[in-house]
Amino acid sequence: MNKFFTLIACALTLTLTSCQFSENIYINEDGSGKMEFSMDASEMMEMVSQMGDGESSKGMDKAMDSTIVFKDFIEENRDSIATLSPEEQQKIMALKDFKMHMQMNPETKKMVFDLSTDFKDANNLQDMFKAMNSFSNLQGKGGAEQNTPSSPFSGIGEDGSTDVQYSYDGTVFKRSSKIIDKELHQQSLDSLGQSAMMFGSSKYTINYHFPRAVKSFSKEGAMYSEDRKTVTFEVGFMDMLKDPELLDFEVVLEDK
Repeated sequence: MNKFFTLIACALTLTLTSCQFSENIYINEDGSGKMEFSMDASEMMEMVSQMGDGESSKGMDKAMDSTIVFKDFIEENRDSIATLSPEEQQKIMALKDFKMHMQMNPETKKMVFDLSTDFKDANNLQDMFKAMNSFSNLQGKGGAEQNTPSSPFSGIGEDGSTDVQYSYDGTVFKRSSKIIDKELHQQSLDSLGQSAMMFGSSKYTINYHFPRAVKSFSKEGAMYSEDRKTVTFEVGFMDMLKDPELLDFEVVLEDK
């Protein structure tokens, strides 16, 4: 459990610095696949290395390559988890279908974090943002520090101000976003505080991998792999948070 919350603390540090964010989806012909959310804070490792022995760099000064399969973690630590508050238990249980992988190496300046899950139907991908919020809000027995800025994803997903929907019928894939509570959406942005400035240079990149070549992508500026089965689209991270509809698009695949 202690190692787990050390990993959580390190990963949360990533969300409060200038990172590059990626939403990666791998779709099979039958509509099943894998969704992965990645944060790359490699550019920040120089800052981490200059933190010395301070509390803020605790746990981040040594190389780490760890994977947690939450389903196994929950089973192996069920007695310890039972001692946490009901709220913390609920957050951990929300991650039961996910896997976390974290790599940190101060020497190579690498700091990468991935949260992923497999899915049976590409129409049911909305739980990723719920999991991200549950993960970002994990505190452990010590609780969260006071005045800690909100997770940048706190307004997205279930119980948030922005609803993100995915649909796929075998040929057409759609991603659509809608602000359902403008006041709450603004509160989520305001809660970032000074972190909003640090996110100014961050990008949010879509990497979608399909079973067949992409015939069309509804946004200008997309890039394709040589076989056109992978499409990449990038926007400014803060631009996306302010206007989630920037990532509304439609992908049409070639016929089978």
